[in-house]
Amino acid sequence: MEPFKVHILGCGSALPTIRHYASAQVVEMRGKLFLVDCGEGTQIQLRRSRIRFTKISAVFISHLHGDHCFGLIGMLSTFGLLGRTARLAVYAPKEMEDILNRQMRLFCHDFDYEVDFHPVDTTVQKIVYEDRSLTVESIPLEHRMPCCGYLFREKPSKPHIRRDMIDFYHIPVSQIDNIKAGADWTTEEGEHVPNSRLVEPSDPPRSYAYCSDTRYIPTLHERIQGVCTLYHESTYGEDNLLLAEKYYHSTARQAATVASDAGVGQLLLGHYSSRYEDEQVLLDEAKQVFSNARLTDEQLVFDV
Repeated sequence: MEPFKVHILGCGSALPTIRHYASAQVVEMRGKLFLVDCGEGTQIQLRRSRIRFTKISAVFISHLHGDHCFGLIGMLSTFGLLGRTARLAVYAPKEMEDILNRQMRLFCHDFDYEVDFHPVDTTVQKIVYEDRSLTVESIPLEHRMPCCGYLFREKPSKPHIRRDMIDFYHIPVSQIDNIKAGADWTTEEGEHVPNSRLVEPSDPPRSYAYCSDTRYIPTLHERIQGVCTLYHESTYGEDNLLLAEKYYHSTARQAATVASDAGVGQLLLGHYSSRYEDEQVLLDEAKQVFSNARLTDEQLVFDV
């Protein structure tokens, strides 16, 4: 099974601390790298994670609060200084397009690569990116400004060839793709071999939902039902529920409630308020509702 991983570059919230960087993640899937949010310090964290800048093919920005996008123009500038030539796709709320264009004209006007901006409608769930191996959907969220999450879905793969059966029936290599596509086989003696004897079922498709800043949405679980891994902001504990409601954020317990209702495989907590010196209190709170909850931290890598 090819890698499907989430690299945590930053899991803090708006106020900078010496413990956590602002929001940024890299989703790695089948050799492709996608950057999700780009707070200050993202470049440094990419270096520390030994992630190659040149392999990032697209950037997904959830909303225009600085702790989710202030690092973008600096990173784009560095791409140019490194001699990047491959086009880079940026997916973000439409309000970012004019800001980004102005910054690009001022700081990145003489580089050898192009940035393709794709406006995202944060009010609807729809596929915003697709290639041969996956799709990325927007997830409408409720914050103090237009905001969305992103749902990465792996496309179903072809079944696995049973090498012992291929060798036993002396099936030529040229027929492997046909068999993966569902073809049966007939031997030279006329024996019919059904496809089910030649292959094993493919691995079930994996999925990852990134739910950035949002207040608790009781129906959110319907949009992410059954995903393998869910990242859901957990800025506060229940001790600061009033602050969560005021600033349109979620508590760890609320994040766990979404995970439980959605039947996800595992829950990743993040976007911690700087008022917490130890996020264990948030994890303990989440586990009261959803047992397979985990704290994110810089440099951690999670298998989806």
